Amino acid sequence: MQGSIKAKYEGTRLGRQEIDAEILNDVVGALWSRANIDANRIQLHQLPPLNRIVVAIDPAVSTSENSDETGIVAAGIGDNGEFYVLDDISGVMSPDSWAQEAVGLYRARNADRIIGEANNGGDLIESTIRSVDPNVSYRKVHASRGKVTGAEPVSALYEQGRVHHVGGFPKLEDQMCEFCVDFDRKSMGYSPDRLDALVWALSYLSETAGGRARPVWIGI
Repeated sequence: MQGSIKAKYEGTRLGRQEIDAEILNDVVGALWSRANIDANRIQLHQLPPLNRIVVAIDPAVSTSENSDETGIVAAGIGDNGEFYVLDDISGVMSPDSWAQEAVGLYRARNADRIIGEANNGGDLIESTIRSVDPNVSYRKVHASRGKVTGAEPVSALYEQGRVHHVGGFPKLEDQMCEFCVDFDRKSMGYSPDRLDALVWALSYLSETAGGRARPVWIGI
């Protein structure tokens, strides 16, 4: 019984508070809420066939021990037109490491494309990715708007109940639920790279909906 309860609530706000004894408070003015994420969360067996999958990468600009994280998030769009967050494997990594991790996830998920922000070392991202696998389908995406403006349409998809997290992603969800229109990197002490990768993935999927259906992926 205890195992089934943990499996059901692990990663959710209730689970993190009751099982892991974390204190989670909503941030006033945040673009995302934990209640909304939990309400639309699904488990792997509920995942429908996906028409398109992308792996988005937001690399850190330095590689020291105290560097920002490199955001790497995989997401897909289902044959029902809804969006599914599949993986968050972000972390502090060297360029070789994040390229290996991104390509590994691309292969494991049978993804259609890896995408990276052209404004943040787009050519370097592509060359590093292709040093691991020259045949990867890669696309540069361009940030024509500010971070908040770019995040707002993705936040709206969540508010409409069209985005589902497949399982729990505590670190990603913390960044989401702390991100406000006046987010200040210096005062917060970190760059929301996991969130940036999520926004790139879902923005790209929402603008390029379609593609081939495939069976549900079971795991790496």
